[in-house]
Amino acid sequence: MNRYIVATDDGSHTLKVDEMQEHYHSTFGAINESMHVYINAGLYHVLQSKPHDLAILEVGFGTGLNTLLTLLDEKISHISVNYTAVEAYPLEKEWWTKLNYTEMLDKTDAATLFHEIHACAWNKTIAIRPGFILEKIHCKLEDFTAKKKFDLVYFDAFGPDVQPELWTEEVFKKIAGMTAKEGVLVTYSCKGRVKRALRSAGFEIEKLPGPEGKREMIRGILKSVP
Repeated sequence: MNRYIVATDDGSHTLKVDEMQEHYHSTFGAINESMHVYINAGLYHVLQSKPHDLAILEVGFGTGLNTLLTLLDEKISHISVNYTAVEAYPLEKEWWTKLNYTEMLDKTDAATLFHEIHACAWNKTIAIRPGFILEKIHCKLEDFTAKKKFDLVYFDAFGPDVQPELWTEEVFKKIAGMTAKEGVLVTYSCKGRVKRALRSAGFEIEKLPGPEGKREMIRGILKSVP
């Protein structure tokens, strides 16, 4: 895929894919979107009821931004996190080394950790730091088989108009089968067909205020597996 770097409205980078005419993140702010959707509405919500031994699945590792923000968050510094990220098309080093997230975040060890999460081997279980285990899986979602039940799912695939095959009832039923009861799924999309597919897969839907530039987002709570 032909990609190029775009500066978003909060100053942080995203990538645009020419063939799809799609960005990896919101052009209104890459870091702001990830914080709003995945950290604030997802991670912090789950930590209220499950403050220990958290298992997270990310659909769409992409630039590694969601992984980095999770890893750097002080609220998980004293708990055990198993983080699994599925990505069909990993970024080459020439791209992720140019992204400015660590400069924007300005946190101790951010640059080192960002390098580690990208440079570590695919399809292996890696301790990025004590208590944070990362497993990056290089495959398409339809070929992924989970080894555990997940408490939290970051669903961050390209949009449903670009990759409709990843936003179907069948896909969300597969994810429901990997998700713990009362587990949480968060995503930036709030399209009607996405809500219907999630409900059919057993998720109870909450419409939440979206990040900058988007009116609403979805948080789903798994109540039953069809």
